[in-house]
Amino acid sequence: MSRSTAGTDPKKGIVNPPSGNPVTAAVKKPYPFWLGGVAASIAASITHPLDLTKVRLQTSGDKGMIKSIQKTVAANGVRGLFDGLTGTLLRQMTYSMMRFAVYDWAKEAVHTEPGPPPAYKMALAGSIAGGVAGIIGNPAELMMVRMQADKAKPPERRYNYRNSVQGLYRMTREEGFSSWTRGIVPNAARAVLMNMSQLASYDWFKGELIRRKVMEDGPVLHFVASLGAGTVATTVCSPADVLKSRIMNAHGPGSSSTLAVIRTSLANEGPMFMFKGWVPAWTRLQPTTILIFLTLEQLKKGVDRYREAGGTLL
Repeated sequence: MSRSTAGTDPKKGIVNPPSGNPVTAAVKKPYPFWLGGVAASIAASITHPLDLTKVRLQTSGDKGMIKSIQKTVAANGVRGLFDGLTGTLLRQMTYSMMRFAVYDWAKEAVHTEPGPPPAYKMALAGSIAGGVAGIIGNPAELMMVRMQADKAKPPERRYNYRNSVQGLYRMTREEGFSSWTRGIVPNAARAVLMNMSQLASYDWFKGELIRRKVMEDGPVLHFVASLGAGTVATTVCSPADVLKSRIMNAHGPGSSSTLAVIRTSLANEGPMFMFKGWVPAWTRLQPTTILIFLTLEQLKKGVDRYREAGGTLL
């Protein structure tokens, strides 16, 4: 660090304490595990209309992102672009919070040697984080998809959940606890792919740009690294994302299995159905990825400043 009161030894990975502290050196305290969830919630609240449009393109007959947005506004007003926001926030504070927390732990677990971890270890850590978060966050993911897609359906096929908590209660009462695992296979697969590509590629881009002295650590670097991570993640995750949305939104017995959805979609649309909604997915994921990492980096800096000022609660 460049501050006079604290600094990081890049070889030892330790932080020099503020002047006046009798301890000569201490291992840097981990950041609060919930920072990733807060950063993701802020980003998702801003980009929610794009995520809503992506889900409706994947689960309905809407053609084109702009037309889908116009259809939503015409039917439900501007507020309609924020349908299912409580489901999105529930998802961010379960799935997203867990993936960032587990990723930091997994990186330390798979890389114990000096220096930064290589790309394959970062990808492995991202895969572990995605698998854990995808399973734990599946009920919230399911609720988010249902709430976002609901008003694009005919009235008789809508779930009409008031909010995510009431929706989880109704889903459990009407469909049983087993409904919490609906779509868990493609959701977990997507989560593995997402975190392997997004978290690992962000770290990789950031590390390479610093190592090659292209940029110094700061908001511009975070923006560029996020841009690369978002593009990689969108392409890698598109097939699993489409399958997850269609399975979670399916009606009727036997219609929600992974094989049934694949067979029906291939027969009706061909193999390119796996990339349906790629443009709105990229359009939505890019600002989300940029906002998440920019926000997370600033939250971490805020925690650093708080600790340097003597704070002990974080």
